[in-house]
Amino acid sequence: MDKYKKLASNTIIFAIGTFSSKLLTVLLTAFYTRVMETGDFGGATSIQNAVNILVPIVTLAVNSAALRFSIDKFSNKKSVFTTGVVTTLAGFSVFCLLSPLVSKITINDFNMGEYVVVLYLMLLGSSLRQLCQQFVRGMGNVKLYAIDGVIATATSAGFTFLYLGVFKWGINGYILSIFTSDIFSVVFMFAVAKLWKYVDFKKGLDKRISVPMLKYCIPLIPTVVLWWIINVSDQYMVIFFKGVAESGIYNAAYKIPNFVIIFSTIFIDAWQLSAVDEYNSRGNSKFFSDVFNVYSGSLFVVGAFLITLSKFITGIYLGKEYYESWQYEPILVIATTFSCIVNFYASIYMAKKKSVLSMLTAGIGAVINIVLNLILIPKFGAYGAAIATAVSFVVVFIIRAKNTKQFVNINIDHSSFLPSAILMLASTVFVIYEVPDEKTSFLISLGITALITLLNFKSVMDILKLLFDKFVKKRG
Repeated sequence: MDKYKKLASNTIIFAIGTFSSKLLTVLLTAFYTRVMETGDFGGATSIQNAVNILVPIVTLAVNSAALRFSIDKFSNKKSVFTTGVVTTLAGFSVFCLLSPLVSKITINDFNMGEYVVVLYLMLLGSSLRQLCQQFVRGMGNVKLYAIDGVIATATSAGFTFLYLGVFKWGINGYILSIFTSDIFSVVFMFAVAKLWKYVDFKKGLDKRISVPMLKYCIPLIPTVVLWWIINVSDQYMVIFFKGVAESGIYNAAYKIPNFVIIFSTIFIDAWQLSAVDEYNSRGNSKFFSDVFNVYSGSLFVVGAFLITLSKFITGIYLGKEYYESWQYEPILVIATTFSCIVNFYASIYMAKKKSVLSMLTAGIGAVINIVLNLILIPKFGAYGAAIATAVSFVVVFIIRAKNTKQFVNINIDHSSFLPSAILMLASTVFVIYEVPDEKTSFLISLGITALITLLNFKSVMDILKLLFDKFVKKRG
């Protein structure tokens, strides 16, 4: 199959599962912000963010190694999955010993220790599901991966409405709905993909596989921690400096940029497989460059529309108590757009198995983020946190764009890329400051969005044509 069409085919399949789960996140956020107070919502998302960072630490980020090594055609798949299972369960068991310390954690006015049991349950469920997902995806079973996404969407919605809407369990219900859905997903993948056949605690641990896997994934632990610092630490620092209520507003502001992530995740899941397959092929520079320019151009267009419509979307999407979050959204859209672009370059490190370089580049961004947060949040509150996050991702993008040229020379189309980035920043200024007035600033931002669309029109049409041709051919 042509490499472009294979990428399009996988993108369509991943879109089925990924879009449904991301769409659910969008819909549930509207539900959360209507049934939970700002403090409870801020606390619940803080627990969720804590679990997101704990998963790679506790499991040694072995799910990433399970994906990368299961992609290799001649690897021992039983050893790959067994190593993943043993590492996950062993790490979780060790972390259980730390529960007395975890139960004492308090951030400002939020006592996380009250929810230690549900935190541990969510950690276990998320760890196992991520391992199963990445192994199934690496094995090339993309249809099952997509089906699991759809089923997880349905179960998550059902448990959320049950625990929060009917039982009124608040923060506990928020976390338990995620845990229950994750466990259901694990059971489903074990049953359908027959994953038990890949678990052999006696003969499955092969040093020729286990040792390289651990060498690959262990540097990813600090990498994930560093990304957490850039993505999430600002939310905890807002709690520390400004309180959990303002953190709830700031967390809600992140939900609008998630529309960019929906688009990105659908593509990146498919792209990682193509990046590994095509990395050593002839003409890989052209392939990577073509895909990058189409991908980044589409991101700019999506981001521009979200910035212009941020106030309108917030009014419909979020509860009244969260309406003021719109003022942080344009800056976070820029941050999210560049984080998605940075993830594209991460696929090059993944294909080359250069996890250390991934860690080092993320480290620079994390240091910048912490310094800027400490300077800006006390003075500007959530605005400072958003600015710090955006600057961090832009810096990491510049570093990775230069650093990865030693592996693959990606030729960025500067005639559209740089103007699009500058125009997004200009649109952000007009939207936030509403100069000279609200109506005029909206029209100016709308005009800027149209200009960004024109600059990237070819990129958008290329990706739509590729997907449309593949879909029509498949249907025909």
